[in-house]
Amino acid sequence: MQSKLFFLLLAGLLFSAANAAADKAILAGGCFWCMEADFEKLEGVTDVISGFTGGTTKNPTYSGNHEGHYEAVEITYDPKKLSFKDLLEYYWLNIDPFDAKGQFCDKGPSYLSAIFVANEREKKLAEFSRKKVSEQFPDKKVITPILYASTFYPIKGTESYHQNYYKKHSIRYKYYRWNCGRDQRLKEIWGDRATH
Repeated sequence: MQSKLFFLLLAGLLFSAANAAADKAILAGGCFWCMEADFEKLEGVTDVISGFTGGTTKNPTYSGNHEGHYEAVEITYDPKKLSFKDLLEYYWLNIDPFDAKGQFCDKGPSYLSAIFVANEREKKLAEFSRKKVSEQFPDKKVITPILYASTFYPIKGTESYHQNYYKKHSIRYKYYRWNCGRDQRLKEIWGDRATH
């Protein structure tokens, strides 16, 4: 009995330590299916959740009211393996930072790109990374805003099929992604640095 209790306590401490060592980032880059698929394969990322953020509507839904919100992902990562700066560098290679109407075939305010920051340190890193992208493309305007993080609403309930969509419905997902022109446009912008 004592040994079982000891192992339960040890497991709880290890779980707490693992969670304490994890950081989170919220990024918007158009379709959250694609963002989830892109970031889950990044070493050091432990979880990616699709949802909404940035608006004032409480409990937004995909099929209902999500006005003012961005489709976004909440990324949990191990800061010992991956920094916020690393995440940002990877992020830019997975979006079109020049599209003021949305991302790829998805147009409208909820599909715009955005970086959500939790503090001044993250804001400075995000501003620096955006400046680097602007310098690479002096003839284009980078429109991706840097915003302070607000409540992140994961997709859940009857709409939870959106979580891990690229795994659960891989054929439909690949068909959508190809027809949306996401990878073709990323290659056009970023060349061999594009992650696909």
